Amino acid sequence: MFKVFVRQPSQLTGKGFVYSMPEPAKFEMREIEKSYARLFATDDGRRVLAHLQTITFQRALGAATPDEQIRYAEGQRSLVATILRLIDRGRN
Repeated sequence: MFKVFVRQPSQLTGKGFVYSMPEPAKFEMREIEKSYARLFATDDGRRVLAHLQTITFQRALGAATPDEQIRYAEGQRSLVATILRLIDRGRN
């Protein structure tokens, strides 16, 4: 259906491969947004989304939390926020 990752020579080293997403315009973003909306409109999708929100947005880290752990948690939150945005766009 869609090619998710494209194998390309590394721009940083000139050797090896990195996996990156093709340009979003080629992905027909509108269809992807609708797919997110349909997927998370099911009972299972709503349950999974609620779980993702609980383990990311409703978690507090203490003052002594290492910087690496905070960055990791923020990455998780960012991913869930992106999913929520795509769902919202797909519904409209």
